[in-house]
Amino acid sequence: MFWIYLWQLKEYHIGRFIDHFRTEKGRSLFLNFSNVLKIILFIYFFALPLLFFFVVFLIYIAESAKTAWDLFKKRIKKPVLTKKTVLLIFSGLFVEISSLLLIYLNAKDVYWFAFWLLVFDVLCPFMVSLVVLLLQPFAVFGRNRIIRKARLKREGFKNLLVIGITGSYGKTSTKEFLYSILSSKFKVLKTEAHQNSEVGISQCILDNLKLEHEIFIVEMGAYNRGGIKLLCSIAKPKIGVLTGINEQHMATFGSQENIINGKYELVESLPADGVAFFNAKNKYCVELYNKTQIKKFLYGEAAKFMGEEDILGAVAVAKELGMSEEEISHARDKIENKFPGIQVKKGINGLNIIDATYSANPDGVISNLEYLKSFSGRKVIIMPCLIELGKSSKDIHKRIGVKIGEVCDLAIITTKDRLKEIKEGAGSRVLFMENPKEIFEKIKSFCKEGDVILLESRVRNSLESTQRLIKMLEK
Repeated sequence: MFWIYLWQLKEYHIGRFIDHFRTEKGRSLFLNFSNVLKIILFIYFFALPLLFFFVVFLIYIAESAKTAWDLFKKRIKKPVLTKKTVLLIFSGLFVEISSLLLIYLNAKDVYWFAFWLLVFDVLCPFMVSLVVLLLQPFAVFGRNRIIRKARLKREGFKNLLVIGITGSYGKTSTKEFLYSILSSKFKVLKTEAHQNSEVGISQCILDNLKLEHEIFIVEMGAYNRGGIKLLCSIAKPKIGVLTGINEQHMATFGSQENIINGKYELVESLPADGVAFFNAKNKYCVELYNKTQIKKFLYGEAAKFMGEEDILGAVAVAKELGMSEEEISHARDKIENKFPGIQVKKGINGLNIIDATYSANPDGVISNLEYLKSFSGRKVIIMPCLIELGKSSKDIHKRIGVKIGEVCDLAIITTKDRLKEIKEGAGSRVLFMENPKEIFEKIKSFCKEGDVILLESRVRNSLESTQRLIKMLEK
């Protein structure tokens, strides 16, 4: 169940799955006391089979007890049930039961049964992954079927204006701002949260696109070259917005150049009479603007703080679609949350909590720290190290550390991967803590009324841990 959960978490993307094991948390899945003990035990099997059997027995008693306790505490990691995960679970169970039956029928005695059981246990992650990979062709077939149906439906909407939005950061904010502004004048459909893949966008078209819609705003995400091009072949955008490019997902793209070219696929896919918008605050966007031949605009030059360019981008698109300054201003005034993806809440003992746990990328963290600077009182950030940054990871975390040193009185870092680099930038105000209860107690002892806490990304990359901490800190 756990390994299927992890594959689902990484969207069945083998590059993201493998990159997970470059993190401290990923490595601990293999390099932990239990696994090391199991591997060492193999040495003793032939010399001391009775001791081997006894220790294996104790290991499984302990692991069974821990599993029962985790079940009781609702800490078991399990996948969200979908048609695909149900198929994977039953396929995995079939492989496991068949393997155990073969072991039982062919073992010479109880010691050999224990030996092969331990071999099976150690190899279980690879067996589950093999099941996932062997079933991928069926998943691809199902995915392609959904894409074909979505393309066919999209082709029937000849007058539909599609706006594609992509970038390493700022996609969701720009989409939400644009939807809020355009909805005041047009019938608008947007992709919902996490509907930025080929299946998500296709499903949105199939389930939600109606003849009444005049505009379809599509958030587009990808982890490889060719990904945005595929999304464009489904949605057929006429307007493209490039919100910004950084090192996010370099581990899967392979290089900064691949990221730049991958995001630019949106502009390359626009028709000759299409319009492209580029974030003027991002150097890569400016370079791509200069090489673009179709109608184009730079936006965000007047942004006073990081992230403000997202709403300025939405305003620029609205103007291109014929909305007046008055109409746009009226629509902007109705936007309650000027920072989509961020919620400001009241916490215990008069604390202010900035909940930015939706996602994290280098520019987003810097932007949120800049926003944190605008508050009075002592400032605390709680965050894990960022992932999937490839060879740029060290420099990025040093840069984040410098910003933390400039803004924060305390930083609690919940993973160890780049803790050293953050400390180099921020100094002694950085602590490593990963247990939500310990973090909560530290906050209670350190903070007083009026202080502010920025929760950035997920505690230990775990949604459950993050939610527990937020509940503790909220009123």
